[in-house]
Amino acid sequence: MRRVFNYIFWVSASACMLFAGWLLVRIFCCDQFVVPSESMMPALLPGDRILVNKLLAGSRIYSKLEFRQDVPLRSFRIPGLRGVRVNDVVVFNAPHGYDRDRIEFRINYVYAKRCVGMPGDSIAIRNGYFCNNRYKGVIGDAVQQGRLAAMPDSLLPPNVLRALPFDDRRYGWTIKNMGPLYIPRAGDRVELDSLNYELYRLVVEYETGGALTCDGNLLRLDGEAISTYEFRENYYFFCGDNVVNSKDCRYLGFVPEEFIIGVACRITYSEDPLTGVRRPGRWWKAVE
Repeated sequence: MRRVFNYIFWVSASACMLFAGWLLVRIFCCDQFVVPSESMMPALLPGDRILVNKLLAGSRIYSKLEFRQDVPLRSFRIPGLRGVRVNDVVVFNAPHGYDRDRIEFRINYVYAKRCVGMPGDSIAIRNGYFCNNRYKGVIGDAVQQGRLAAMPDSLLPPNVLRALPFDDRRYGWTIKNMGPLYIPRAGDRVELDSLNYELYRLVVEYETGGALTCDGNLLRLDGEAISTYEFRENYYFFCGDNVVNSKDCRYLGFVPEEFIIGVACRITYSEDPLTGVRRPGRWWKAVE
């Protein structure tokens, strides 16, 4: 009887240790996610299982496990090995942004997109091609961007063509031509006026919890006049490689750094979502 008890005890203890080890790896080192859409084609296909490295950007640790609507994210980040870089494929929680007229955290809304701009960068889209004032190389998939450049505006539905801040009179930005747009960096100060108010309103309201309003040329934050604002957090700009069919920061706005989960490094395997058949040639393939 004692031998049976010892056997059950060691089996249970081993199972608990294995589970704890698996959980710690997922929290601190890496995790796997399924690509649900065509937004990152051809780099990523629907049904790809991607391994996300959390060590590069630093593991995000929740300090409060409460993810209901209207409850802000409470977390801290362990220092990473190098941080996110332009052209990394990053997995993050979608900010919603202009979709819901506010930045909010939803744990189950996870996107994989390419980093176009980092905190302190100024980015733009010129005739369909991504530009970054601090990065001189090609960003994303130049073939797909060329395809967008050659596509007449008339072939794109208005809800696809128009880009943030969706102000046709003062901006007229589209997914073909937008910017320059400064990406907020913690500690940087920006002058607020009636023109750039719409670009940074969601960020100011997210960080302060207040309401930023504009009456003519006068801006008020919770009733108090405001002309400049110092950003408290870092933000990023992510876009899909399939630029004609990707819901990303061109529509949603800036992604807070705390929403970042990690950098996609490998496709562990790929399975066609329609047929369930494993795709050959994608086993342990590097994400590029």
